[in-house]
Amino acid sequence: MDKRATDQGVQKLPQPIRSDGAGTIDAGPRNVIRDLQNPDMLVPPKTDAGLVPNLKFSFSDTSMKLNHGGWSREITVRELPVSTTIAGVNMSLTAGGVRELHWHQEAEWSYMILGRARITAVDQNGRNFIADVGPGDLWYFPPGIPHSIQGLEQCEFLLVFDDGNFTDLSTLSISDWFAHTPKDVLSANFGVPESAFDSIPKDQVYIYQGEVPGPLESQKIQSPYGEVPLTFKHELLKQKPLITPGGSVRIVDSSNFPISKTIAAAIVEVEPGAMRELHWHPNNAEWQYYLTGKGRMTVFTGNGTARTFDYQAGDVGYVPFAAGHYIQNTGSETLWYLEIFKSDRFADLSLNQWMALTPEQIVQSNLNATRELMNSLRKEKWPVVKYPGFSYYPKNN
Repeated sequence: MDKRATDQGVQKLPQPIRSDGAGTIDAGPRNVIRDLQNPDMLVPPKTDAGLVPNLKFSFSDTSMKLNHGGWSREITVRELPVSTTIAGVNMSLTAGGVRELHWHQEAEWSYMILGRARITAVDQNGRNFIADVGPGDLWYFPPGIPHSIQGLEQCEFLLVFDDGNFTDLSTLSISDWFAHTPKDVLSANFGVPESAFDSIPKDQVYIYQGEVPGPLESQKIQSPYGEVPLTFKHELLKQKPLITPGGSVRIVDSSNFPISKTIAAAIVEVEPGAMRELHWHPNNAEWQYYLTGKGRMTVFTGNGTARTFDYQAGDVGYVPFAAGHYIQNTGSETLWYLEIFKSDRFADLSLNQWMALTPEQIVQSNLNATRELMNSLRKEKWPVVKYPGFSYYPKNN
C-alpha cells in the first residue's frame, strides 16, 4: 500500500511496510498524524543504517510562554540534545507589543518571518541604532549589546543564538535588574529620590503591551557619539540570489553583513521536484528552520550510518559537523528554509564539484563509475539541482 496514497481525498492509514515486503502492520496504539508527517521515519529508505541521533524537533512540540503583548517558544539542547552550537526562539509580538530592553551573553541573529517591527540598540561607545524591519530582513546584535524589539503590527520572527545551551528566559533584562537592586542604590545612581522608583516592576517583564510607536524619524535620538559604525540590520531578500535549475540561494555572512561575526546563513528555495544537492559544510554544524513546504533530508555520518527525516514548516533540523546530506522537496509547493551556522563565513563542499575537479582516473576507479556518470560532472557548483526526467517526487520506498 502506498503510504502517501489518497482514496477519494482521504489519506489512507500508513503502515510500516516497505514495497519489498519488509515490515508489517502497526495495529496497536499510535499517533497517525505523526506517522503521516514522518513517512520516511515510519518506512525508512533501504539505505538508512546505523545509529544517528534525532536531528529534528518542531516548535509545535515546545511550551509557549504567553504574555500580554506576545508569545515565545524555544528549541535548545534540552529539546534537541544534538544541537550544541545553536539555539532558536520563535517569537510573536502584537502591534505595540514590546520585547523589553535587555541583553544577552550570546549573539542574537534574527530573521523576520512576517509583519514589521522596530529595533533599537546602543553599543559600548554610546553610539545608538534604530531601524524598522520587515519580512525577509535580518538583525544581529553582538554579545552584551543592549537592545529592544517592538511590533509595529502583528509580527513573528526567528531568533538564533550561538550557543545551544541558551534560554531566552535567563537573559539580562532592565526590569529584572531594577527589581533586584535596592532603591537607595537606584536613587544614588540616577540622582533622584527613592520615591521615583515606587512603580517599577517587581519581576522581569519580558514581553508587555505598549503603544504603537510613531514614525521612525519621530523616535530617533541623536547621540553625541554618533550612530553605530556597522549596521545591525540586513535586507536578505533584497540580495541578488544565486539561481540554478530547481531553485535559488541567498548567502549572508560577515562578508556582506559585517557585524555578523558569529552567525552565517543562507535562505534556500527548492522547487517541487528539485533538491539541495549532496554536500557538506567544513566550518560547523548546520541548524535549519523550515519556512514553507515539505522536505526530507538524509544525513550520512560515516562508518555505514545514515538516517532520513521529514520536515515541514515550523520544524527545526540539524546536521552534525561535516556530515554529508541533501534535502529533497517532497511536496507540491516550493520549499523555503534557512541554513544557519555558528561561523563568520558560509562554506559548503559540493560532492559533484569535488568529483569534477579531481583527476578522472581516481574518481572512476574509486567508484567504478560509468562514462555516463563521469560526463555528467560539473566544475561549477549548483546548490539546488533539478534535471528534466530525473526530478524527485514522492513514491514508494
